[in-house]
Amino acid sequence: MPDFVTVHEGTIRLIFFAGIFVLVALAELIFPRRPLTTSKANRWVANIGIVVINTVLLRLLLPATAVGLAMWAQEKGWGIFNYVAASFWMKVVISVILLDFIIYLQHVMFHAVPALWRLHMMHHADMDYDLTTGTRFHPIEIIISMVIKFSAVILLGAPALSVVVFEILLNGTAMFNHGNLYIHTGIDRFLRLLVVTPDMHRVHHSVFPTEANSNYGFNLPWWDRMLGTYRAQPSRGHKGMTIGLNQFRDPSRLTLPWLLVLPFVGKQGNYAINRRGTREKD
Repeated sequence: MPDFVTVHEGTIRLIFFAGIFVLVALAELIFPRRPLTTSKANRWVANIGIVVINTVLLRLLLPATAVGLAMWAQEKGWGIFNYVAASFWMKVVISVILLDFIIYLQHVMFHAVPALWRLHMMHHADMDYDLTTGTRFHPIEIIISMVIKFSAVILLGAPALSVVVFEILLNGTAMFNHGNLYIHTGIDRFLRLLVVTPDMHRVHHSVFPTEANSNYGFNLPWWDRMLGTYRAQPSRGHKGMTIGLNQFRDPSRLTLPWLLVLPFVGKQGNYAINRRGTREKD
């Protein structure tokens, strides 16, 4: 089974991506959390266009995959788990958890370093919040993220199967927790003990810097609680909160070409962690 998964990794990931995308998109239509404020068609063209560009760019610049590197590291005997006496399945589970923690730290870093925040602004500049927001990252940020992921896989000596599982979880939960989905408060309260829910992560997309600098998790919700970055609810409630960034409020400028140049011509604002304001209006 593990060999089958790693050999057909690309096909399996595509099936999960497409399936989760369709399910969340349908759920958004049936159980929307908030009314959209801008053109859904225009946003989807821009957001999905970014996905296409990123996919092509990664294939050209980084033809190796994280799974391929995991298999290569295993052959070379590199990485921590190649020196640890533990069962295969234990290594898989721990690797998935550690990779998720590394992605949490990476996310914090993109908010902490002003130059990296400029790249990450493109993700936060979306004025609405739905599953396509979870796929919208600047190409340079995607390349940096991939290099960090490659390094983590080699350092850990993560089993190839754990990398496949992690990639599927990361992509799937990013679409789920960016979904414009209504989940009953009682169910959400339980779910967010196990996974980052849409209501939990939506706080991170508030225009208020103090809220945007919280709830960094994509998959597992534990890191925010353990490290003091957890915020239960937005101050104005989910229906009253404003999504996006204060310096980007013109939807006509948030087109695909503009998004690509946004980090270089847009104002940085007061969102980087070491520059954030202490009041809601900052």
